[in-house]
Amino acid sequence: MNAMRFWVRLGCTTACALLAAIAGAPMVVGAPSAATQISEIPDKFVMLEAPKDYLKRVEMIPMRDGVRLYTVIIIPKGAKDAPIVLTRTPNNTSRYVSNNSPSLEALLPFAGDVEFARAGYIRVFQDVRGKYGSEGAFELTRPPRGPLNETNTDETTDAWETIDWLIKNVPQSNGKVGMIGTSSDAFTVAMALLDPHPALKVAAPEGPKMDNWMGDDWYHYGAFRQLNFDFFVWMTAQRGAGPQEIPRTAYDDYEEFLNAGSPGAYALANGLDQLGWWKKMAAHPAYDAFWQGYALDRQVAAHPSQVPTLWVNDLWNEQAMWGSTHAWLALKSAGHESNNWLVLGPWYAFQEQRSGWSLGVFKWPGDTAQEFRHSMVMPFFNQYLRNGPPANLARATIYSPAEKRWQRFDTWPSACEHGCRYPLKALYLQADFKLSFKGPTGLREGDSYVSDPSKPVPYVPRPAYVDDSPWKTSLVRDQRFVDGRPDVLTYVTDPLSTPLKIEGAPIADLIASTTGTDGDFVVKLIDVYPPQYPLQPELGGYELPIDIDIFRGRYRTSFEHPSPIPANKAQRYRFTLPNQNYVFLPGHRIMVQIQSSLFPLYDRNPQTFVDNPLFPKPEDFRKATITLLRSADAASAVWLPVVPYEPGPVN
Repeated sequence: MNAMRFWVRLGCTTACALLAAIAGAPMVVGAPSAATQISEIPDKFVMLEAPKDYLKRVEMIPMRDGVRLYTVIIIPKGAKDAPIVLTRTPNNTSRYVSNNSPSLEALLPFAGDVEFARAGYIRVFQDVRGKYGSEGAFELTRPPRGPLNETNTDETTDAWETIDWLIKNVPQSNGKVGMIGTSSDAFTVAMALLDPHPALKVAAPEGPKMDNWMGDDWYHYGAFRQLNFDFFVWMTAQRGAGPQEIPRTAYDDYEEFLNAGSPGAYALANGLDQLGWWKKMAAHPAYDAFWQGYALDRQVAAHPSQVPTLWVNDLWNEQAMWGSTHAWLALKSAGHESNNWLVLGPWYAFQEQRSGWSLGVFKWPGDTAQEFRHSMVMPFFNQYLRNGPPANLARATIYSPAEKRWQRFDTWPSACEHGCRYPLKALYLQADFKLSFKGPTGLREGDSYVSDPSKPVPYVPRPAYVDDSPWKTSLVRDQRFVDGRPDVLTYVTDPLSTPLKIEGAPIADLIASTTGTDGDFVVKLIDVYPPQYPLQPELGGYELPIDIDIFRGRYRTSFEHPSPIPANKAQRYRFTLPNQNYVFLPGHRIMVQIQSSLFPLYDRNPQTFVDNPLFPKPEDFRKATITLLRSADAASAVWLPVVPYEPGPVN
């Protein structure tokens, strides 16, 4: 009876199911469907935003040919009669507007932009044509209209029309625009100066790429900077960001590029022959009309603007060393110094937009980058965009690293080959690997080394891994890691008894012979610290590079028309090193190192003359014996811009 009540209470369906389960039989009567899983993700989620202290506008600004450029406009809340600061970039506007923070200061990741945010500026970022959100076709450092650009647009016209649109469509502005940028972004600033819009009132190109063959990113005096292969892929493999690096077969880039053989072989092995920019470069290894047409320092001097311009560069810029100083000097030579200023800071490439407390092992008494932004850039922009008080900038403001202080100059350089207050002074290579300001007296004397392309001299201690860290501070690396190699000649003075000050660009002036028919010459000007340095013990004996540069021998008589080096005949190799403002202090020694490779940053010279040095064959790579002459009739030297020393505060 109790069992009967149990089955009745369960009901037919449940009872049948239970019986079926007990019997192992399938349930077929009145079976319910399985429950449906409910997602915890809503069909549409709307983030509730905190109140923002700015307005963000995204616009597609039309150019004269109908192409529209993606533009992000950041307007401080309550802005009225505010100036505009514009940056035009191939590097993605999201790099500069990196998040959705309700705070304007937090929205902008770079320190320089924080200064503008605090000052109530309207900040504008724009993708150049063909990149990221912008329409059109992209060219890496697109040339000005002319023989290399037969269209009716370039970065000059795009800047002009962008500024025209902004002052007509941003009612919170006061109708005044400034431009600022680093590297490729600085190139677009310099391009805007070729035909500036009337509303462009001030400009600050920081480390602009002005001549990529002579001494900025792609070449230095004809030697190819092959680590830029990664940059070519990142910039030109696709409209957005391409791969930031080419996949490596070795951790050490020294091994990677040595195994590849030549730059051309490396490019082909990695598919770079698909890239338009590499094809152009491969077709123009010499400084021909193609590269001369890209030389923007020449262009700004030939078409000078009246826009007040602050040319900025870094004393140890490992990327774009040429641009700002040569543009400024070209404008000065053309009689347009009055609206152009120069700043050189103690930084690696573009460190002025970051923290500037140190550089490698070197520590400064303050944040030099913040000092630059606060006391130079902001007063300069305020003066011309807000009718602020005069910025009171010196014509040239250059950091003195040994003294750890900024110095102001009425003109720059103080010493040079022609037209300066002081002449250059020759520091001669001497017997027993000495250096002296007295000329050598012997005849046909010299020192030799064997340059072996299979064992090139590294530019940083190995491994040179695929990362920007070794490269970023490579120009201040202790050079003891190569001092003593048989293929590196090292000359040094006795310890100095008094300070020696240089203000300007040293000139390497070598008389040398080689058993090959081509070859490179690397010259390093070095400050050797005393063996013990109690103020910072790790600097004891440190070999600090003041200047490093490389010259390809085939261009010794003409950059446009290379020629073979006559084997075993002395030739002159003369080239200018980067600008410096430096004091060699008492107890320090001056050193000069000379070698024939700086690998893998620069490609290996096969030391055999070939038609295109980007594509030498394996059999073209040969050892060569190089002899540096240091005699009365053939005196090799480094000409220094020595000036009288005037002591200042030393930190």
